[in-house]
Amino acid sequence: MSTFAQKAIKYFTNIKTQDNLPSKIDIVNPYKSKEVKKVVMMFFEKYFNDSKNRIFVFGINPGRFGGGLTGISFTDPVALRNECDIENNLGTQKELSSKFVYRFINEYGGPEKFYRKYFITALFPLALLKDGKNHNYYDSKELFRSIKPHIIETMKKQIAFGAKRKFAVSLGKKNFEYLNKINDEFRFFEEVRFVEHPRHIMQYRLKKINVYLYKYLQVIKT
Repeated sequence: MSTFAQKAIKYFTNIKTQDNLPSKIDIVNPYKSKEVKKVVMMFFEKYFNDSKNRIFVFGINPGRFGGGLTGISFTDPVALRNECDIENNLGTQKELSSKFVYRFINEYGGPEKFYRKYFITALFPLALLKDGKNHNYYDSKELFRSIKPHIIETMKKQIAFGAKRKFAVSLGKKNFEYLNKINDEFRFFEEVRFVEHPRHIMQYRLKKINVYLYKYLQVIKT
């Protein structure tokens, strides 16, 4: 039987770039890079080298300075180096969302303890850009229609890594609305829960960060 890590590595290192996107939308596939493939292998072999099922936590689509750069959701090169102890040649770029996520992970007990039970990923696994800036899969109906089949397919393939089906967690309320509709249609999980998106917290609610850290613990650990 393949481990969670083996399934994930095979999937992510073989992702193909979608080519039917609306005009002015660019797509970034970090998994084309040999350095990213190496880092992805190290990350999954370190934290997911078993056959345990995990609770899935879904983001939107990777940001260009986080998962869009490293290939690992909500993990910028600095967090990868400092928090996961995985050296890389992907630069020193930092991302607000990554900063919050790893503060939460450390609040939980650290990466080894957290990733033993949870898997953070994205509904759409590749970074989307418009005019060089991060763009969300739900920012236009045309964009969502074009990539919805890919979202469904990537959810099926990632769930096959080893997902607990009792509930999944959405990062972001808008993301929750879309994930919940998809789940109503396909019944991937018994329930979908949501917490505020890390970037929203860091950008607009920083003074209440401890409140949100507590909420994350309550929603994810229940």
